[in-house]
Amino acid sequence: MRAVNSDRRMQVYGALLLLPAAILLGTFAYLPTIATLIDSLFLPGIRGEPPAFGGLANYQALIEDATFWKVARNNLVYALGTIPTSIALALGMALFVNARLPGRGFVRMAYFTPTILPMIAAANIWMFFYAPQIGLFNNLLDVLGIDGPNWLGNPRIALFSVIMMTIWKEAGFFMIFYLAALQSLPPDLQEAADLEGTTRWSFFWRVTFPLLMPTTLFVMINALINAVRVVDHLFILTKGGPNNATNLLLYYVYENAFSFFDRPYAATITVVILVVLAIVATVKFTVLDRRIHYQ
Repeated sequence: MRAVNSDRRMQVYGALLLLPAAILLGTFAYLPTIATLIDSLFLPGIRGEPPAFGGLANYQALIEDATFWKVARNNLVYALGTIPTSIALALGMALFVNARLPGRGFVRMAYFTPTILPMIAAANIWMFFYAPQIGLFNNLLDVLGIDGPNWLGNPRIALFSVIMMTIWKEAGFFMIFYLAALQSLPPDLQEAADLEGTTRWSFFWRVTFPLLMPTTLFVMINALINAVRVVDHLFILTKGGPNNATNLLLYYVYENAFSFFDRPYAATITVVILVVLAIVATVKFTVLDRRIHYQ
């Protein structure tokens, strides 16, 4: 009987420990998600009238919205442009600063410095880089006798310009995770490889990279989330232009909610984004985790 009472007390104690986190999670995650889903089922009120129930009308409008599909395509290109490149650069920088080289601390600081800048400040810096007449990039091209493009005003290269700034901003942040993972690898593996005469390239692909897969997966998920929640530097650099060439999903949500005052439609786009992220998370936990080599 005493054992049963002790188990119940431990269960109650554990539930009380989880209660604050559960309240915060429900308040700031689950309740807003449910409210967004409900909002997506209503039509915006006209001339001060309350919103009317519209069912799936907003989702039907979303399917027929050419701008939404263009924005979704932009976001896909943005993700494909930023995620692999940022991860590859982060891994390369981590391998470089993990080696024994003079001034290693200074190099690490230089790599990490862009990360500590607020996104608004970074966007303003790159606004100066991209300026058509006085920008750094065009002045450098002018020295070589090349006419620099309008980096943010040309629809063909504007999204590429935003991608470059994002890679510069994120690679140093992801480097920290790879550096920590590299420093946690047992040195005995390298010593055994040296005794076997294994080349550095072979050791990296057969030993180091597989052991870094948990870190790679973690970085990949964070990079994907970052690729979806882009708002602030778009607001500074392009405001989604020209002609929606750099408009991305979350900025399109912002436009519909605060510029067009169509909150139900913004909620509809948000629900679609959440569904896509849920699918990605499901794939991560059911497929990719099985291919990861944990230490």
